[in-house]
Amino acid sequence: MTQQFYVSPEQLMKDRADFARKGIARGRSVVVISCADGIALVAENPSPSLHKIGEIYDKIAFAAVGKYNEFESLRQAGVRYADVRGYSYDREDVTARGLASVYAQSLGAVFTAEQKPFEVELAVAEVGNTQAEDHLYRLTFDGSIADEHSFVVMGGQAEKVSSAIDAGWQASLGFADAVRLALKGLTPVQEGEQPAAPLPPSALEVAVLDRLSDSTRGTRRAFRRLNDSDITALLA
Repeated sequence: MTQQFYVSPEQLMKDRADFARKGIARGRSVVVISCADGIALVAENPSPSLHKIGEIYDKIAFAAVGKYNEFESLRQAGVRYADVRGYSYDREDVTARGLASVYAQSLGAVFTAEQKPFEVELAVAEVGNTQAEDHLYRLTFDGSIADEHSFVVMGGQAEKVSSAIDAGWQASLGFADAVRLALKGLTPVQEGEQPAAPLPPSALEVAVLDRLSDSTRGTRRAFRRLNDSDITALLA
């Protein structure tokens, strides 16, 4: 009779967490920055069609790093949740906090019950009427949720990118300055050397959540994706 191999729950959770972290670190970074004009979302992503950044609802956007098929399924589930809740109750009842809670439950259930955890990290952003009303939530592979302020950096060399963003962030930044700051953080720097050439617009994915003014508040949708020419003009 063979003896069943035993692994302690602590070791099992640690192995799953290490596996997910390694998968996320292999990806390219994503930066979400709250600024005076709204919220800027910038990702290092050379693919023109496999987006890391997307729209969820009127004032809510989604950003992710990790395995595309896994975070894309979560994005689609979030869109369905927002549509059903907005239709059943009211559009104002669809909030980033509610969406982040749903994502946290799904990620936590997969991490504890499934054989392999999701190799993803998510950010849910909601633009407010004022900068103080902006909401940034960061969700990790195990379902942990954090209410972030000012900016969120995920994936790749997140610590180095976060340090560069933190050194230059100010509440008065406009969209152009926020995108430049994100690009500065995403530009690789070798030890003891000058920064490399900035990433070209074709290697970037950029979107914004416009802070709705009194004249535009009736339009509802705040999400806007920038193409290469828009990024070039913004950085000029």
